[in-house]
Amino acid sequence: MGTIKQGILGGFSGKVGTVVGGSWKGITYMRSMPESVANPRTEKQQKQRSKFSLVQSFLRPIMPVIRIGYRGMADRQTAYNAATSHILKNAITGTYPNFTISYPNVLIAKGGLPNVSGTAAKNGGNIVFTWTNNSGEGAALATDVAYAVVYNASRNEAACSNEAVRSAGTVSVAVQAGWVTGNKLEAYLFLTSADESEVSTSVFLGEITL
Repeated sequence: MGTIKQGILGGFSGKVGTVVGGSWKGITYMRSMPESVANPRTEKQQKQRSKFSLVQSFLRPIMPVIRIGYRGMADRQTAYNAATSHILKNAITGTYPNFTISYPNVLIAKGGLPNVSGTAAKNGGNIVFTWTNNSGEGAALATDVAYAVVYNASRNEAACSNEAVRSAGTVSVAVQAGWVTGNKLEAYLFLTSADESEVSTSVFLGEITL
């Protein structure tokens, strides 16, 4: 049975007939109960599940970064959901069952803070990120923190460094134990303000083969 908490014009929680009411993140909602599906494994459903599984697998090792990078997008959804939605809409290629992620089209951060142009390359046991210091450009500050992220597509693992600021112009991410010759690495860079309240949209700096 549903319970009305704010009078007849307010939202309700629980179930009334075929309608379910509730609240999430302060937003009152109502939705209809799903109808029974004769075939829950239609080709369309399997395609969508395959895409979701692919995106979930990609996001899992970089979730700490996603929570920061999509913080500003999490007003009425979680950072994870915002990132998932972007990738599903913009970075899935191929045909079922051979979907793949287009890494250049992935954004691991979205925001209005000025980003930088840069490069990433292997140097010994490190992936070295370099960029042009553009402090003073709009809201860009010398103290903004650089997040350099390396995703190992061959092993579904990731490494990140946030040990440098915008004015430094460079930072290194160590090649992890177990990463071997032939592994494909995808490099991303974005910046945040010192208090992480502002975030830039990430840039893709290319694929590196170990």
